[in-house]
Amino acid sequence: MSRKTSGNGMSPDKDPSCECGPVRGCRIEAVLSVDERGQMVLPKDVREKAGIRAGDKLALIGWERDGSICCLALMKVENLSGVVKDVLGPLMQERDGA
Repeated sequence: MSRKTSGNGMSPDKDPSCECGPVRGCRIEAVLSVDERGQMVLPKDVREKAGIRAGDKLALIGWERDGSICCLALMKVENLSGVVKDVLGPLMQERDGA
């Protein structure tokens, strides 16, 4: 049986418990370390590419599988409302039409 690569560029064969699904343009930008206080540093080139500046608010989005969070993503809060609307809008239309 052949297995696909997940949207995060990782093969499910390496970690079958976490497959967040294909996302167009999704790739690994950096590998971060967590210090003893739970803090991480986003590399400067990633911050610049994402337009993240000091004081910006980021939403931490998690995907859960079998009771554990398996994937995490960061998104600028200012972009969050549009994404929520895009995801929930079609669901709400289906509900209204039922």
